[in-house]
Amino acid sequence: MSNAARAPVLPQRSLSIRRISATPDAAFASGPASGPASASSLRGESPEYAKLVDISRCIGCKGCEVACKEWNELGVEPTENLGSIQSHEDLSADTWLLMRFNEIETGAGAGASGAAAAGGGGAAGGGGAAGLEWLIKKDACLHCAEPGCLFACPAPGAIIQYDNGIVDFVHENCIGCRYCVTGCPFDIPRFKPETKKVYKCNMCIDRVEAGLEPACAKTCPTHAISWGTKTDMLALAERKVERLRERGYEHAALYDPPGVGGVHMMYVVPLGDRLADYDLPENPTASPGPAQVLGAFKRLGSWAFGFGLLATALHYLGVGPESPDNEDPAPGSSTPGPGPAAPGPAA
Repeated sequence: MSNAARAPVLPQRSLSIRRISATPDAAFASGPASGPASASSLRGESPEYAKLVDISRCIGCKGCEVACKEWNELGVEPTENLGSIQSHEDLSADTWLLMRFNEIETGAGAGASGAAAAGGGGAAGGGGAAGLEWLIKKDACLHCAEPGCLFACPAPGAIIQYDNGIVDFVHENCIGCRYCVTGCPFDIPRFKPETKKVYKCNMCIDRVEAGLEPACAKTCPTHAISWGTKTDMLALAERKVERLRERGYEHAALYDPPGVGGVHMMYVVPLGDRLADYDLPENPTASPGPAQVLGAFKRLGSWAFGFGLLATALHYLGVGPESPDNEDPAPGSSTPGPGPAAPGPAA
């Protein structure tokens, strides 16, 4: 059977599925990847989880980076001095989580007021010289509610979004086209030439399925990474933002962009008016348009094939098979054959 006709191989999990790349919604809305029965009906409604990263509490220890690599058994990559304590220059197929560092000038007023309110401590909390801010961001997949990578993917079953909010890549079904890379508004997925597959953070889905928090949240020594239901994390973020504003960060904000339907790794950002300095897009968007167009083309192809078969059958019934005009008659047939050849011109 051809690859195009073969059904995608899905992971055997007990989690309910919300979307599958390049697959009509009706094909999986009734049950999880592991079988036809709905996991929600057997185990209750699946909660929607989220990570909340409080940038003001992060000390840049990179313990979460190490935990991510160890739990997911990712390859070791050489590091170099980048002028800060950032370990790698960028994300890669073997680095799914990266702590990014950026020192900016905010002006004496903003920097001094923030540092004074924070008590002079914290890598991202305004410590250091007045007028300077040391920004830290935990860079990894945000697990969008409207995932651009999934909408752009043409391979059935290569990307799965579960009801709990996790967006996972199924490498057995990945065709290496890299459309997911261009479809992500946060520039997260990374292609590996050796395997011709694309990789990103999977939110430690095996741990979550077993009732555990992701490895990064388990490891963080300052509890800068919180884990729980999306509702609980939104309430916690509201309290954290309020406390930051009381400490002098008047632009503190929650980063949960509505253009992608919200995310499942949210940030509490002390300088909410300077998202670009955190390398966070202000208005990221993702549209299911590509997936809808692909589905329309598939339906159009099916209809065209069906109409072709119908037209062939009607033609056969109405006209019947045809024989070549100069076909020799069968032995014993009275049908005359072709006449004698016309004489050529006289010499």
